[in-house]
Amino acid sequence: MSGFDLNLLPVALAIYEERSVSAAARKLGMSQPAVSVALNKLRHALGDPLFVRTAHGMEPTPRALTLISPTRDILQRLHTDVLTSTEFTPATTSRKFTLALSDIGEMTFLPKLLDRLRHDAPGASICSVSLPPPELALALENGDVDLAVGYFPDLKNRNFFQQRLFSHTFICLLSANHAIKSRKISMAQFLSLGHAVIKAEGRSQELFEQFLIKKKIQRRIVLSTPHFMSIPFLIASSDLLVTVPRAVGESFAQFANIRLVEPPLEIPHFDLRQHWHRKYHKDGAVVWLRSVLAQMFSSNT
Repeated sequence: MSGFDLNLLPVALAIYEERSVSAAARKLGMSQPAVSVALNKLRHALGDPLFVRTAHGMEPTPRALTLISPTRDILQRLHTDVLTSTEFTPATTSRKFTLALSDIGEMTFLPKLLDRLRHDAPGASICSVSLPPPELALALENGDVDLAVGYFPDLKNRNFFQQRLFSHTFICLLSANHAIKSRKISMAQFLSLGHAVIKAEGRSQELFEQFLIKKKIQRRIVLSTPHFMSIPFLIASSDLLVTVPRAVGESFAQFANIRLVEPPLEIPHFDLRQHWHRKYHKDGAVVWLRSVLAQMFSSNT
């Protein structure tokens, strides 16, 4: 293939179909001399006359006939797979979208997203995964993960795009039967209570822990767990206090015997974002999913 000009193949196909150099030129939008020059280059490259002038027009040689089928196939595939714009149609897709989400992210995003897909893309499905930062970056690059949605501070490489959805903060949880009944606890109460601490894969919880370290605030930690899902049951049946992202607390307060309590100090907010690799910036399916998430969750505050 070294030195072979693939642009000559459409000329050969046009001459074969039209049986005329001038007709092939009109079909290709080229001048007749330009087609003749291209044909001569092709003859030289392949060492064969390829087309012979007869009373019936330009007839192909056996060597030319071997070109026609693969050339037609190549050009058709280029047209349908590369040059033709493929629009994503949610209503008819059976696409499986893979999202990188923490368990917090699942509670925050999945219920509304699944409901939206049920109406707009009933044949689509969601696969939620949780990966360490290096594996997540590679999965986004390879297309194994479509979007990472949530708090992912490690995805800062220039190959990644990101879009802020909304800002989030933290809330405290107590048992509904706890002796403290106020809507906001004092710092003295915060320090006197036993605490449950979640050390999960999600990075957002680290923000709260780092904040306490910076403020030199030490709690009395009674329970340390990597799991969020056991928290509502543990808090409902104990006098422990736990501090979690607000969306998690609001979800737990709906289903368990626990209540929300404002923390005694201003905890910094953190942004939840959607991240994707630049390779898939124009991918129709990913563009659509990003727009859906932005529409449902984006906030200017």
